[in-house]
Formats: sequence, structure tokens, C-alpha cells
Amino acid sequence: MLDANSLDLLFRAARTQNGFLDKPVSDEQLKQIHELMKWAPTSANCQPARILFLRSAQAKQRLEPALGASNVAKTMSAPVCALIAYDTRFYEHLPKMFPHNQDAINWFKGADKKAIADITAFRNGSLQGAYFLLAARAVGLDCGPMSGFDNAKVDPEFFPDGRFKSNFLCNLGYGDPAKVFARSPRFEFEEQCSIL
Repeated sequence: MLDANSLDLLFRAARTQNGFLDKPVSDEQLKQIHELMKWAPTSANCQPARILFLRSAQAKQRLEPALGASNVAKTMSAPVCALIAYDTRFYEHLPKMFPHNQDAINWFKGADKKAIADITAFRNGSLQGAYFLLAARAVGLDCGPMSGFDNAKVDPEFFPDGRFKSNFLCNLGYGDPAKVFARSPRFEFEEQCSIL
């Protein structure tokens, strides 16, 4: 089991960041995040997540019109904003990613299977987004995940061919402790879980 410090880093002491210090995030750190998150499980190893790292002022300016008003300042000032998306045609990669069953592509390919493909892409892309947050924390970065943006503006701007769909955003960097909200309550086990 991980030690207490590691558990604090990933879960108990980690906080959603609303502001960031003026300290850069390197390409190497972004690669380290991916190197960790890629090992976590997805169904049939489908790995539909696609991540677009917006670092330059120009890239973030393209995102700005889609942001909710309360998310503009923190996103513009974050060293990096990760646009977590998913590939709606992830199944095209299954012959490589799920090599022991070359028929797996046919579980999702075709107009009659679009609904299951869409659900699988979104569900597993969301799982990978959660793994992304944990990986970012594991390499020493703070996260500000958010869904306060307009997907209908983001997708044509960044994914004009329609293949990738945005899921959520995650600002990355070194959090400003002065901008962290007070810790909100959490459910107790009995309020959220049952054992049959």
C-alpha cells in the first residue's frame, strides 16, 4: 500500500486549484503524466482519451470564448490548460491495442453500433481523464479540473473534423494556496456505499 504522504498527495490533501503561481510546466512533466496514465485500465484496452495541451497565450485565447465567466481568469493564468477529449473512432486502433482479439473492432464499427461506441468512448475517456488527474498530482503538479465551458464552441475550434469530442478541461501548474476554497464535505461510507 502507498504510504500516508503518497495518499495525501493523490487524494486527501490534494485540492482543486482556482489560481496558479507564475511557474512553468515543462514538456517533460506533460510527458510524465502521459507515461503514468497510459498504464491504467480501459475496457478492451480501447484508450479513447486524447489530450490537447494549451500552453501558449494564442491557444488559450482560442479557448476563451467557450469558457464560463468564472473560469476565464484562472484558465488564462494557468501555465497549461489540458483539453481532455475522446476519440469517437477509438475502435479503429483496436487491432493494435487489443491484439489477442482481432474481431474486437467489429464490436463498435458500423452505424448500427454507434450508440455503444459513443458510450464506450465517453466512459473510458472519462476514466482516463481521472487517471490523468492522479498522474498529474503524482508528478507534483496541481490540478483545476472543470466542466464550465461550452463543448459546442470548443469542438469546432479545436477538433473541426468531428472525430474528437471534448469532455472536460484541467488547468495544470503549481496552485496558489490563497485561491483555494475551504474544503467541502464528503459523504461517509454508509451514505454512498452498500454491500450486498
